[in-house]
Amino acid sequence: MTSLVQFCLFLRWLYRRIRNDEMTRTFVEDMATSHLPHIYVLLEKLCEEKDIETAPSPQIRWIDLNGPQH
Repeated sequence: MTSLVQFCLFLRWLYRRIRNDEMTRTFVEDMATSHLPHIYVLLEKLCEEKDIETAPSPQIRWIDLNGPQH
């Protein structure tokens, strides 16, 4: 009985861990694709108002660490 309870608790922990990783990945992806471009545009406008020179906006490059190895 004790082993069964421990196994159920382990499965519950594993499910939460996987789910948390998925939510974190989705959040970071959404920030990079939706919000960062808008933030850079606003920062460039602020720099123009203050006459500050800016570097060009960086490109977003995705690195898939879970994908096939090259």
